[in-house]
Amino acid sequence: MRRPGMTQTGNPSSEHLSQPRTVAISQALQIGLAHHRAGRLPDAERIYRQILEVDPDNPYALQMLGLIAHKAGKYSVAVELIERAIGVLPSNPSFINDLGEAYRGLGRIAEAESCYRRALSIEPNYAEAHNNLGLALKEQGMLDGAVASYVKALSFKPDLAEVHNNLGNALKEQGKLDEAVASYIKALTFKPDYAEAHNNLGNALTEQGNVDDAVTSYLKALSFKPALAEAHYNLGLALQEQGKLDEAVAHHLKALSFEPGYAEARWSMAMSQLPAVYGPGIAPSACRASFAIALTELDEWCCGERVKNGFKAVGSQQPFYLAYQEENNRDLLSRYGALCFRLMDHWLQRQRFVSAESAPTSIIKLGIVSGHFYNQSVWHALVKGWLRHLDRTRLELHLFYLGTTQDDETAFARINATTFSQGTRGLKQCVETILEQHPDVLIYPEIGMDSMTVKLASMRLAPVQISTWGHPETTGLPSIDYYLSAEGFEPENAHANYTERLIELPHLGCCYPRMPASPEEPDLAALGLDPASTLLICPGTPYKYAPQYDWVLVEIARQLGRCQFIFFTYRINTRSAMLQHRLRSVFEQAGLRYDDFVVSIPWQEKPAFCGLMRRADVYLDTIGFAGFNTAMQAVECSLPIVTREGKFMRGRLASGILKRMGLPELIAATENDYVALAVRLARDGAYRDYVRSRIDTCRQVLFEDLAPIRALEDFLINAIKRH
Repeated sequence: MRRPGMTQTGNPSSEHLSQPRTVAISQALQIGLAHHRAGRLPDAERIYRQILEVDPDNPYALQMLGLIAHKAGKYSVAVELIERAIGVLPSNPSFINDLGEAYRGLGRIAEAESCYRRALSIEPNYAEAHNNLGLALKEQGMLDGAVASYVKALSFKPDLAEVHNNLGNALKEQGKLDEAVASYIKALTFKPDYAEAHNNLGNALTEQGNVDDAVTSYLKALSFKPALAEAHYNLGLALQEQGKLDEAVAHHLKALSFEPGYAEARWSMAMSQLPAVYGPGIAPSACRASFAIALTELDEWCCGERVKNGFKAVGSQQPFYLAYQEENNRDLLSRYGALCFRLMDHWLQRQRFVSAESAPTSIIKLGIVSGHFYNQSVWHALVKGWLRHLDRTRLELHLFYLGTTQDDETAFARINATTFSQGTRGLKQCVETILEQHPDVLIYPEIGMDSMTVKLASMRLAPVQISTWGHPETTGLPSIDYYLSAEGFEPENAHANYTERLIELPHLGCCYPRMPASPEEPDLAALGLDPASTLLICPGTPYKYAPQYDWVLVEIARQLGRCQFIFFTYRINTRSAMLQHRLRSVFEQAGLRYDDFVVSIPWQEKPAFCGLMRRADVYLDTIGFAGFNTAMQAVECSLPIVTREGKFMRGRLASGILKRMGLPELIAATENDYVALAVRLARDGAYRDYVRSRIDTCRQVLFEDLAPIRALEDFLINAIKRH
């Protein structure tokens, strides 16, 4: 909206308004605008109403009263007043733009967009209207259009800091983080004290993995606007990444002190009890107990009026790292899931969605909801096989893509789907998009890695709803009916680990494609590796390394002597740094020099990673939460794997692969057996070569397995019949 720009002060008296009509109204309007600009809104409102007593159709007084109503959140009143002003001056672009803002406040985005376009048809160089059009398009998930509108606005007024900030927000949602950072910095060159832009810059830096600089940006935002609750909340999240949990909670509390109903901040206080990486001396069991208490307190907090906004918090942070404790999480996650369902169901019931009846059909309409239709582990392990091999005479595939990343795999998904819906949308639009297709079944390949996925999965949007092992843990959600796992992954009595009904598909439960790479010969010296040392690949992300198993690496090093453990620096550097700090402490306590044994190298692209695995001697699987895609890549590179079979499915992914190949001798029953097996493979070249040849001979059984696909089809048909 355009703000009033007059500076005159004073109050009109009845004597003023008794002067010749036009002059008196003009003077009174100037005084009202001066009050308005100075923030004295009650005085301004009183004057505008006095003007309307004399001139009931004065368009400027009506417009300004509409702006005051808008600022007070009285959007319907604002619409009524500004429409009256437009009735007097129908071609005033400022009035039409302000009407669009009022409609946007009501959530009537399409009508707002129409107003902005109408204003621009009258005044094409109206920068503020271009900016507002961008905001409306962004709210509808039309990011390309939003970016174009912001760029257009800046072509007329390059120094509008707000527009540079908005452009940064749209670029960030498109995944163009470098461009987003540049836009925020541009905003700050025009307005150095722009707290919101400092805050948004921090968000983009966090997504880039640059947490330390993000903290600096949040602190800068708070130096200009100490009561900016969002900046306190985001700073708390960044401090969590740095492992400063007490400081993180303090900032979440600070956010709540400024906005007592800030659901995301209250939610984060509970989730922050579960760190991504444990520092020296921090016991996972203590964090688990703290989380259980915090979850109870969060559930009690989400009551009364707070329930209305509770949906905003669902998925904003998740107990993702609970899965990396080798414990049965069913009870804790069922409590968490019940809370998510309660809040999202309350939101759903208030929306009252209405969709047209769909024509009955004999073909099952299967919807797949994911933020990962691109070159990513969940896609390769699960979804791509479904798209390639599910029988289209029995099933339609409707894909609902919640992400923004685009690559060749995204194009493959789009071509092979019955329908493909994509775009950064709000929650309501996502639900509408799903309901429009009337799916018989919804499958969520993972629940726990993406915020919008959690929101959607916490509601009943289809008769049958299913999750699977993209995040290999029970969801705890009452809205999820079945959990698809695999015979090769589950222990006995595995159903006790799930709130859903467990379905074990044959073998590995997936149709995994062959993905041979052209390996690049590694330059070991450039990577800081010793060609004469035994090389042990440790490919897990930092949070997969549980502190209670650190001694295993120390013992392998002690027995082998000359060897190097190869770790890979995670995109969020602070997590790798915390793991390195903890391991350094453990090695030094054992009397071993950490730097003699552990090397951290940059994350590698697939050809370089495969080249390194072909050159390495042993692949050390993470204990308690195994790798799947990386283990499959190791198999393709003929690299011997050492794994310890876990208590739960998430710790049995690599052992499932090895059993399927007929190589159970590579599966350790205990941590001591794990050490012994790793040492034998490292020392005994003949045995290592024998294992490599066995892998080469047996690995074909892992790929292009159609048995899980046919079993999935039969299960879906029977599940629909039961419902």
